[in-house]
Amino acid sequence: MIQLKNIYKYYNSKFQRTFVLKDVDLEIKEGEFVSIMGPSGAGKSTLLNIIGLLDPPSEGEYLLLDKPVHQLKDKEKTLYHRNYMGFIFQAYHLIEEMNVYENIETPLIYKGIKARERKAMVADLLDRFNIVAKQDLFPSQLSGGQQQLVGIARAIAGKPRLLLADEPTGNLHTDQGKEIMALLRKLNQDGTTVVQVTHNEGFAHYGDRIVRLVDGMVSL
Repeated sequence: MIQLKNIYKYYNSKFQRTFVLKDVDLEIKEGEFVSIMGPSGAGKSTLLNIIGLLDPPSEGEYLLLDKPVHQLKDKEKTLYHRNYMGFIFQAYHLIEEMNVYENIETPLIYKGIKARERKAMVADLLDRFNIVAKQDLFPSQLSGGQQQLVGIARAIAGKPRLLLADEPTGNLHTDQGKEIMALLRKLNQDGTTVVQVTHNEGFAHYGDRIVRLVDGMVSL
């Protein structure tokens, strides 16, 4: 499903080039659950953003579903986001002007799902995450943990083939974290490919394998 070949990410300043990723080769098969680990500054989130078509590589080739997506225009990337991907962001990225219900519903509207079906799907997610009572609240009225739960519900609403999660349990207490990891595992068992960045060794082992990054390189 995902093939990264000789991926570099760097930034040029007047006198030097700063590398974030160096010569990364990575293959992820459809249906896998991969955890990316490494110290702060190792390039984990950058790698996840490249996989998610949020940030282009400086060099290298990226094949997604056998297509060279590193060459896509922004409009084409948007279609990939809409039709194939779900994102769980460390910083939530909820829409402040929308309440909980509307935030979760938004990706379903973009996918063209009819109103009656959307209503049933959102109701199911509100119930599953135990946030029915919060559906009319806005992000600023929620705790960090509650915002994270809404972000996760929104990410999986459209049943993506590829789910990308940047520290999905970072703002949750341990029991909530275990519940979310069990949910990601269940989604994976139902066919969703999951790639997560995590600092938590225990949660990393929910995946099928761990990819470790050190100084922007895959550690073998």
